[in-house]
Amino acid sequence: MAISHFIPTIWSENLYSALNKKYVAVANCSRDYEGEIRNCGSVVKICGVGNVTVSDYTKNTDMSTPQALSDTVKELTIDQAKYFNFQIDDVDKVQCTPKLLDAAMANAADTLSDAADKYVFSLAATAANIITSDETTVDNIMDLIISARQKLYEKNVSDSSNVVLEISPAVASLLYKAKINLSSDNAEALESGCIGSIGGCKIFVSNNVVSEEDGSTTYYKCMMRTKRAIAFAEQLSEIDAYRPEKRFADAVKGLHLYGATVVYPDEMIMLEIGINAAV
Repeated sequence: MAISHFIPTIWSENLYSALNKKYVAVANCSRDYEGEIRNCGSVVKICGVGNVTVSDYTKNTDMSTPQALSDTVKELTIDQAKYFNFQIDDVDKVQCTPKLLDAAMANAADTLSDAADKYVFSLAATAANIITSDETTVDNIMDLIISARQKLYEKNVSDSSNVVLEISPAVASLLYKAKINLSSDNAEALESGCIGSIGGCKIFVSNNVVSEEDGSTTYYKCMMRTKRAIAFAEQLSEIDAYRPEKRFADAVKGLHLYGATVVYPDEMIMLEIGINAAV
C-alpha cells in the first residue's frame, strides 16, 4: 500500500472493526455513550432518572400529582490515550508481501485492545461488592460462582442473559477440571473469549484479568456483572500516513482515546479468587 492510496476513514473503520473483534472486557461494557470525543480529558455525560414510585389505584378516586423524577448525571472522563507509530522501510517493502501494512495494523489492534481491556478489568478493584476465596479449588469453585450470582439476584438482577463472568485462564482451568458443564451455543462461540455459560451467565476468559501475588497464592480479580454496569467510550481521533523526513519509508501513526466508569455498582461483583500454586 502506497501512502498515496491511504484513506484515513477506511483505515479507521478497519481498525475499529479489528478492535471490536479482539475486545473481551470492553465488549461486555455499555457502549451507548460514545458522544463527541475531541481530546484526552473530554467528558461524556451519562444521564439517568430516579426510581418511579408505584401506588395503589382506587376506582373513582383522583390520582396523586405526577411524580417529579430527579435526573442523575454521571461523568465518564476520557483519561486514557494510547498511540502507535510504525514505519516500513522502502527496501523491506520490495522484499515483503503487499499485505505488510495490513498485518502491522492488525498487530496494532491487538495491542490497543489488550490495553483497553486491562483498563476495564482494573475497575474490578473499585467494586463495592467483593467475594474473596483464599484457597479456591475444583471442589469449591462452583459454590463461589453461585454465591456471586445470589448476590446479584439480591440486587434484583434477574435477567441472566445480561450477566457475564470474566475469569483468568487459571480459573477457567479449575472449571474444566471440576468437569462443570459449560453449556454453549453457536451465538456464544462467535464472541471473543466466551467458553460457554453457567445458569445463563456467560463465561469469558481473558489473560488481562488483574492478578496479584501473595506468597504462593495468586489472587485473580474476576468480575461478575451486567453488561450495563460499566460504561466505555472510545475514539480513534487520528490515523495518519506520512513519509518520515530522514527515512525512505512509509509510516503510520494513530491515537486511541478512551475511558470507562462504573455506572451501576450494585450490578458488579469482584470475585477475588485465590489459587495456591502448590496445590
